[in-house]
Amino acid sequence: MAAARGGALGLAGRYRVGTESLDIRSRTELTATITVHQHTGALRTADHEAFTGGPHRSVVHRTVAAGAPSWIRRPTIGRMIETRPLLLTDDDLLRAEVIRLAAAAGVVPQVAREAGAALASWAAASVVLVGADRAAPMAAMRPPRRAGVHVLGARPLGDEVFRDALACGAETVAELPASETWLVELLTDSADGRGGTGQVVGVVGGCGGAGATSFGAALAEACARHAPTLLVDADLQGPGVDRVLGLESAPGIRWDALVQVTGRLSARSLRGSVPSRGRLGVLSWPADRPRGLPLFAVREVLSAAVRAYDVVVVDVARHPDPVGDEILARCDHVVLVSTLTVAAVAAAGRTAARIPQAARRHLVTRGNAAGVAPEEVGRVLGMPLLAAMRDQRGLDEAVDLGAGPSRSARGPLVRAARSAGAVLLGDTQESAA
Repeated sequence: MAAARGGALGLAGRYRVGTESLDIRSRTELTATITVHQHTGALRTADHEAFTGGPHRSVVHRTVAAGAPSWIRRPTIGRMIETRPLLLTDDDLLRAEVIRLAAAAGVVPQVAREAGAALASWAAASVVLVGADRAAPMAAMRPPRRAGVHVLGARPLGDEVFRDALACGAETVAELPASETWLVELLTDSADGRGGTGQVVGVVGGCGGAGATSFGAALAEACARHAPTLLVDADLQGPGVDRVLGLESAPGIRWDALVQVTGRLSARSLRGSVPSRGRLGVLSWPADRPRGLPLFAVREVLSAAVRAYDVVVVDVARHPDPVGDEILARCDHVVLVSTLTVAAVAAAGRTAARIPQAARRHLVTRGNAAGVAPEEVGRVLGMPLLAAMRDQRGLDEAVDLGAGPSRSARGPLVRAARSAGAVLLGDTQESAA
């Protein structure tokens, strides 16, 4: 629940969530409780004592912790995606303001003036925006519980709005114009049809010549066999993932078209603009590479990518730089690729120190049995071994011919990539569940 610039809370009292009884004494407690309400659909008032207080001027965002009891963490009913959001209001000023912001997000909302008319599209709309002027009538109709319900007001909001928002199952109470940026982002996400659930997999070489770019390309191809996947080239000094895949001449945008991004990047625009082959999209460098990437462009691309694709594989530069560190901090998984020489393992240890502990770390080794054992490399680096592969004959020739690293389906590179992809996609599916 997010509360934006409301008045004093008049909802102190005892509430019941399933079999739990909760005392509510402040607005802060109520905002947390409404978040609970969204997850359970079982919150109701047991008794009520009004009290007054000063106006609430700050924006509050409260979420339920991952370790919360199971009755809090029970998932809500998944929302059904329609092409348009639903706006319920009879306030002409509020309607005009929301339509203006929706235009900036590239969507046209369906507008209903009465609560009864809104019920017809309530369950199917991508997102539901309830004007403060219609929150009470909507609450009286006891609409079915769903995700993506928000209450908006174009003037300072009174205590009764929070009571009505609670009854409507709203996630957010927001006041305009203070929450304009948030609303544009919400509407943009609703147009994209998903809310940022893709997994980000960073691939980084532990030493020079480890083959991280080739493995990242093969991994992206393996993942794309099962789910929409984007391969992002973030290594300015690398060979170029589009060239490795044989897509350097494919039509579509490159990094030079995105470094000037100043607003929110639409997931639909990104997915429809990058070079692609089947379910695999590729974002790489133009022929004349820029000197670097602005951090804000990297953030916007990754934000749009996880809304547009199930898996995002990023080829990360081995040498430390702000862009690489930013990407690694946003990764769900990081795959470190190393050869099996003593010098390579020593260099990989220094690269491994860059990887945030929050990311799930994996090791892939490449080389013949004459080197250090792959299991021993994993023990030294403190990383689980995801795959071990031999050197592949004819790989350079396949790349030079534009056939890509997956030319030989039985080669060690493809087998290692598909084995790794099965593990990573398994984690993705578990996270989504």
